[in-house]
Amino acid sequence: MVAAERAERWELYRLLAEPARLRLLALAAVEELAVSELAELLGESQPNVSRHAAPLRQAGLLSVRRQGTWTLMRLSDRASSDPVVADALGAGRRLCERDGTLERIGDIVRARDRSTREFFAKAKASTAPAGPPPELGAYLVAMAGLLPSRRLAIDVGTGDGRSLEVLSPVFEQVVAVDRSEAQLAACRERMAQRGLTNVTLVQGEVSSPALQRIVLDASGADVVLAARVLHHAPRPGDMVRELAELVRPGGAVVVMDYERHDDESFREQLADLWLGFDASELTQYVRAAGLEPTSVQTIPAPWCGTGLDRHVPWHVMVARRPAGATISAGPLSPTTAAAFRVAQQEKTEQ
Repeated sequence: MVAAERAERWELYRLLAEPARLRLLALAAVEELAVSELAELLGESQPNVSRHAAPLRQAGLLSVRRQGTWTLMRLSDRASSDPVVADALGAGRRLCERDGTLERIGDIVRARDRSTREFFAKAKASTAPAGPPPELGAYLVAMAGLLPSRRLAIDVGTGDGRSLEVLSPVFEQVVAVDRSEAQLAACRERMAQRGLTNVTLVQGEVSSPALQRIVLDASGADVVLAARVLHHAPRPGDMVRELAELVRPGGAVVVMDYERHDDESFREQLADLWLGFDASELTQYVRAAGLEPTSVQTIPAPWCGTGLDRHVPWHVMVARRPAGATISAGPLSPTTAAAFRVAQQEKTEQ
């Protein structure tokens, strides 16, 4: 019940006897308006509008919302249920129709973005370098809900953790794996600087018991990423198989690597063992690992950074584990099988 319903009727009549208040109520019933906008419509000063509005607010007829320095007013939800107020609104509306104030509300609202339009009309051409925007994480958070399952992602061979800036905003938990303590130290620094609080670091191989324990507890990862890692593996097929053993049924293994090239300098400058892979090779690896390839896509050159490897083409393969598979299905590689047994034993003893 609004305050007006509790007030003595004569007080309500006295409150609504002022034409300026009738017009103010009528305008606030059509659109939520700032005090400055009401002042322009009513031809009053802002202090006068505030003075007229104060008793209407006290009576519960106007609702007020603050937005920074703006004070916005609208008719209270239940105010018009009072027959006296409803009659006053009708009278105020007729006054506003007579002087054309109602028709000007649309112009007032449209004028709100005048400064925005002028700002962007005068904006200079961007001088920002090409590449992901600094606010990329915010965009990824906005898009994350589109993924059907995003409980756990594993970044194999994370290096200095660049991939974490993409994975962390999207997935609830991220595990970053690398053999090098120096690389993980760089990861820790990145995590601290960028606030990547949902990332767990694991030093070791894919087959390490610590990683297998996480995978076992989570019933498998939703996504396992190996970005520019496969060309370092002594046996690429075995590595893809180990990646496949981490992913849950229905989950995805994402392998991003170079297309086949002939730049021998990569072996010396980047410690690469293999000079990229054909799509047919990647397909063979994932099928041998019990995965179903779903796509192979070339990555546009402008998205491949500015490093020493920018001149060779990159591509990415996505492959999924069949929905009917289990985490321990199929013959595991010896090292993974041993780590899996250790993880299971540790979990049983807890």
